[in-house]
Amino acid sequence: MDSSTHLTESDHVAGQYASTDNLRTRRDVWRPGPEGVSPVDVLRTLVVSSQPRRVIEIGCGTGAFARSVLDEAPDVDYVATDLSPAMVEATRALGVTAEVASSDILPFGDGSCDAAVAAWMLYHVPDLDGTLREVRRVLRDGGTLYVATNGREHLAGLLREAGGDALVTQFMSENAAEVLGRHFEHVVQRDVETRATFADHATASAYLATFSPDLAASLPHFEGPRTYAGHTAVLSAR
Repeated sequence: MDSSTHLTESDHVAGQYASTDNLRTRRDVWRPGPEGVSPVDVLRTLVVSSQPRRVIEIGCGTGAFARSVLDEAPDVDYVATDLSPAMVEATRALGVTAEVASSDILPFGDGSCDAAVAAWMLYHVPDLDGTLREVRRVLRDGGTLYVATNGREHLAGLLREAGGDALVTQFMSENAAEVLGRHFEHVVQRDVETRATFADHATASAYLATFSPDLAASLPHFEGPRTYAGHTAVLSAR
């Protein structure tokens, strides 16, 4: 499997996120790792502690992260965007302002926001540098982009058991700081190890099926629960 192509091919990505089901299936298996913290909590703390007045999020998914920020900082003007109408609908259902928009053509004025969030989505965009230029455009001087992405060995144990390879994408923990550094002067990265626990073979297979039915079908049967390591990075760039 050419994982880089697999994660950026626009038709495939659109199919993955036509509904919220795949994203929810993936999200529900993850728990904190040895540090006892989740990357979502790390990301949210960074955003809230910066006390932004206006935040935009690109690729907001189901809106869970946006809602969690607003629960802690209800006065923030938070606008979430996603290319998928289903994701925008789910986000609005949580009481979050959301719009359908492409990450490389954002419906916001120059320098109009204090912060931007791109959580687990930059490996999908067809034009990574174009998206980052667009985010830089809408950020005010001194504004910050907050990012989360996965590393090369993220869930690699499960992928290899199914006969696949570790996922190699255009934007990983290993190269994220370098990529962001092409557009921002100051980049800070924190690596966070997580754990994915699957109750049984069927649960693990269902997870794999959300992005590769072939891997799901080839996963050897096992009894009982299994836990695999995840590797994520949370970055801030300004």
